[in-house]
Amino acid sequence: MSAQDSKDLEMTQAPPANRSASPPHILTLVLIAAASAVPMNILAASLPALTDHFETRYEFMQLTITGYLFMTGFVQLFAGPLSDRYGRRPVVLAALFVFVIASIGCTMTTNATAFLAMRGVQAVSATGIVLSRTIVRDMYGPARSASMIGYVTMGMALAPMVAPALGGILDEIFGWQANFIFLAGMGIVIFGIAWNDLTETNAHRSDSFLAQWRMYPTLMRSRRFWGYALVSALSSGTFFAYLSGGPLIGATVFELSPSKIGLFFAITPLGYIIGNGVSGRFATQIGPSRMIILGCTMLTISLAIALAVQLAGAEHPFAFYAFTVFVGLSNGMVLPSANVGMMSVNPELAGSASGLGGAMMTFFGAALSAAAVAAVVKFSSPSALLVCMFTTAFAALLVAIYTVRRESVVAIAE
Repeated sequence: MSAQDSKDLEMTQAPPANRSASPPHILTLVLIAAASAVPMNILAASLPALTDHFETRYEFMQLTITGYLFMTGFVQLFAGPLSDRYGRRPVVLAALFVFVIASIGCTMTTNATAFLAMRGVQAVSATGIVLSRTIVRDMYGPARSASMIGYVTMGMALAPMVAPALGGILDEIFGWQANFIFLAGMGIVIFGIAWNDLTETNAHRSDSFLAQWRMYPTLMRSRRFWGYALVSALSSGTFFAYLSGGPLIGATVFELSPSKIGLFFAITPLGYIIGNGVSGRFATQIGPSRMIILGCTMLTISLAIALAVQLAGAEHPFAFYAFTVFVGLSNGMVLPSANVGMMSVNPELAGSASGLGGAMMTFFGAALSAAAVAAVVKFSSPSALLVCMFTTAFAALLVAIYTVRRESVVAIAE
C-alpha cells in the first residue's frame, strides 16, 4: 500500500466533526441550498427577452448564467474555509443578506454591464449549496450522509423545476425585473428562517482562515478527492451545458415562447427529484460507489439515445426536451454520493472540500456552458448541444470507474 493510500485510509476512518443535539430542520437546509438554485435557473427562459431589452448579443447576455457560474465557483472556494474557521451559521446568514441587496440592485441597472456585475454579486448565494452539504456531513457518517444529502437535494430540486416556468410567466406578465423582486423577497424569508433554526454544527473550528486556506494542498494531493470532484464536475456539466444551450434551441430552432421554454425546463428537475429519492432511499444499501457508477452509466446511455433520435430527423421539441429527464435522474443519483466522497477524504476539512469541489464543478460547468452556446450558435441544431453533453457524460463514466477502483484499494487495506 502506497503512502498516499495510507493517508487516504486514515482520513476515511476519521469520525464526523459533530453530531449536533439540536440539528437544523431538513427544510432549512433545503431552503438555504435553494437560495442558489433558484436564481441560477429563473432567468433561463428570459435570456432572449434580456438580450432584446439591453440591445446586446445573446452570447453576451448568456454570461448572466456562465458568469454566475464562474462567480459561484469563486464564492465556494472561500465559503468552505470561512465556515471551517468561523462556523456555518454566520457565513450562511451573511451570504443571504448580501444576496438580498444584490437582487434589489439587479432591478435598478440601466445597461447590460451593470446588470452582469450585480448578477455576479448575487452569486454569493452559492454559499448555501456548499454549507447545506457540509452541515449534513457534520452530523452523519459517510454512508448516512449520502442518503441525507439525497433527501436535501431532492427537496431543493423543486426550486429549479418551478423556477424556469415561474420566471417565464413573470417575464411575460410583468417584465424581467419581476424575477429579481421575487428573489429579493425569497431571500428575506429564507434569512428569517435560517436566523431562527440554523444551529451551529462545526465543532472543530480552525485557528485562522489562512491556516484553513493552506490546507487546500492536502486535498489536492489526494487522488480520491480529484476523482470524486471530477465525477461531480463532469456529470453536472451535462446539465450546465443544457441550461445555457437549451433556451437558445427553444427560441431559435423550435420558436417557443419564454413560458413554454420554462415548462419544458421543468422536465429535468423532475428527473433530479426522482434520482435524489433513489439516492436517499438506497444509497446506504447500495453504497456510494455503485450509486455513482449506475448514475454515470444511465447518463451516458440516455444521451446517446437522445442524440440518435435527433440524427434520425425528429422535429418536435418534446423529442429533444423529454430525454433531459434522464440528465436530472442520473445527476440525482451521482452528486450526493460524489459530494460525500469529497468531504470524507478528510472530515475535518469537510467545508473546504465541499467548497473546493463545488468550485471545480461550477468553473467547469461555466466553461462547458460557453462551449455549448458557441456550438448551438454555429450549427443551430439540437444535435450540436447533445454531442457536447454526451462527450462530457462519457468522460464522467470513465472517471467514475477509476475513482471506484481507487476507493476499493482503501477498502481492501481496511
